Amino acid sequence: MTIAAPAHTLPASFRPKQRLGFNTRVSFNDDAGPAQGLREGIDLFKAAEQLGFQSGWAYQRHFDHYLSSPLPFFAAAGQHTSRITLGSAVIPMRYQDPILLAEAAGTTDLLIGGRLELAIATGANGAFDAVFGAVETDARTEAKRRQARFLAAISGEVLHTVVEASQGVPEGAELRVTPHSPGLRARIRQGSASIDSAVQAAELGIGLISGTVQHGQAEGETFGAYQARIIEAYRSTWHKTWGTAPPSVAVAASILVGTTAELREKYAAYDLERRTLGIAASRPKGALAPASQPAPAGAQISPVFQGTPDQVIEAVFKDPGLAAADEIVLFLPPAYGLAENIRLLSDLAETVAPGLGWSPAR
Repeated sequence: MTIAAPAHTLPASFRPKQRLGFNTRVSFNDDAGPAQGLREGIDLFKAAEQLGFQSGWAYQRHFDHYLSSPLPFFAAAGQHTSRITLGSAVIPMRYQDPILLAEAAGTTDLLIGGRLELAIATGANGAFDAVFGAVETDARTEAKRRQARFLAAISGEVLHTVVEASQGVPEGAELRVTPHSPGLRARIRQGSASIDSAVQAAELGIGLISGTVQHGQAEGETFGAYQARIIEAYRSTWHKTWGTAPPSVAVAASILVGTTAELREKYAAYDLERRTLGIAASRPKGALAPASQPAPAGAQISPVFQGTPDQVIEAVFKDPGLAAADEIVLFLPPAYGLAENIRLLSDLAETVAPGLGWSPAR
């Protein structure tokens, strides 16, 4: 039974939400296996589109029980959907060949009708260096170099002019990435966890998505307050750099609407687990156990907004980061299955999101 969305007046400081999205890890467990996890991931995108969600995002994680290669998945999911955008949140550039990624992104975007939205990041996981190879500079500097190369490639820039003819390539040929998708550059975002990365995104002229982990906050500063500062830094830098209105800003958040007493109890348990275990919370069977600390050193993780529809709406209104965003992206608990995730999507879309100024896409 669906509960009607409660009527609320938007606070003056609250931006109406232009878009509603979700973020899934496309996880799988040892019992069902990865093939079923991938199929259920596609079913989740189909269900979200039917509910009117404007965007769907998939998290990339290597060497674990989650999606490691988003672009083939998006190419497949795009054949089962027609409107919803498909985005990565996020792809760490440190571990990407920028030209190969640009080729795959252009191909995928053309296959799905220009609905690809890639969020990229310049962070890194040192544990992966042994597999992907060490670099001469530090990981972040290398990630920024690859990011710049990737942006040039998808923009259609000349990457190299052939000096001497070789293997069918004539002298003087200007090498560009093909196939080229002309609108893709405008749909690239930076996954931001700090003010510095938000400023960098604005200076590069790409969009912004703020995630569920952040660092660089002031002592005692809440997650939402710092997130609002990140968004403001992005918008002010964009205005200063480009002199135009910045793109819409997306924010990932755990918003679990309990439309029954049973669901509220379940979501409260997840809230406690996330506050206790942090990034180690909600893992599918067989997934690697992260380090014991709730968050990386010096970082903090986002809160869980859970309760009745009225309670969730009021909590979202009071959060400075969610108030400042143009788009809310529902972060789905990684261990939840397809039915549980669809219930989260439908309850958010039907009982809370309209109260935030959102209208479903049809």
